[in-house]
Amino acid sequence: MASDLKLSDFDYELPAQLIAQQPLADRAASRLLHLAGDSLADMRFRDLPALLGEGDLLLLNDTRVIKARLLGAKPTGGRVEALIERVLAPRSALALVRTSHAPRIGQTFDFAGALATVTRRDDDLFELQFDCEVLPLLRRAGEVPLPPYIEHAPDAFDEERYQTVYARCDGAVAAPTAGLHLTDEVLQLLRARGVATAFVTLHVGVGTFAPVRTERVAEHVMHAERFRVTEAAAEAVNVTRAAGGRVVAVGTTCLRAIESAARDGIVHPAEQETRLFVVPGFRFQVVDRLLTNFHLARSTLLMLVCAFAGTEAVHRAYRHAIERGYRFYSYGDAMLAERAT
Repeated sequence: MASDLKLSDFDYELPAQLIAQQPLADRAASRLLHLAGDSLADMRFRDLPALLGEGDLLLLNDTRVIKARLLGAKPTGGRVEALIERVLAPRSALALVRTSHAPRIGQTFDFAGALATVTRRDDDLFELQFDCEVLPLLRRAGEVPLPPYIEHAPDAFDEERYQTVYARCDGAVAAPTAGLHLTDEVLQLLRARGVATAFVTLHVGVGTFAPVRTERVAEHVMHAERFRVTEAAAEAVNVTRAAGGRVVAVGTTCLRAIESAARDGIVHPAEQETRLFVVPGFRFQVVDRLLTNFHLARSTLLMLVCAFAGTEAVHRAYRHAIERGYRFYSYGDAMLAERAT
């Protein structure tokens, strides 16, 4: 039962050298581990089309990562960093703010000549009122918000590669990383095999970087993230399922969005927030297969994959990946997992 789950149930040891610090020169050159029950198969990502077929539906998250990290200063000269969670209005945003002391209501920060005033607090986040429009400021002075385990400063290569080739809806502070492997070529090969595609949008928030701080998993509260499932996407999923095809979610974000929009096995159009927390014991309604990367220990993402493919099977797959030198995390290799029966 979910109430009995402990954070330590989702721990594993990862050698530091297996944390991918740079993307491969070719997106589709990564490795692909196929997990199906007790079976594991080492493959290349370009083998993915051979694993899917006519009638299957590939579900993609078309969110686009914004240059959400702003570096600035307090009036005293102290350093401040803001990670924009979401833009609320042209001149206001909700942000995770890092300073030497907790920000105060009314405090002002300078970000590349733009002034931002703290107007309210919302749990770990702060609303900032800017004296200019936020999105142009981010385009001018923001940085790509690479995860903390990537040790280099973001550069122009990251601006291109920490983004899927089908990204189109601005709003994420982290990439839906399973999709980073897909290229136009691979997508064309999938279409040639009769695999359909549909898009959902889930804007990945700062909660993706937040550690689980409670040993009892049931006590963890997920950050809210905005998602949209259009009428066309809902229809594509429902038609696929009715015809006996398989729904393949590219990434945990796609899975959370589409499962949040499902009721009694039917997907409905939706545009709202989700706090869906998927842990072992969760009843999946829609997704049959999950394409995903290798995730941090003790993370909600790893819990989701364990819920989907089976905790013992996923731990075995991770041990296998470590023994064979797979690359882990955002710029790492991929895994295609079949849903456990």
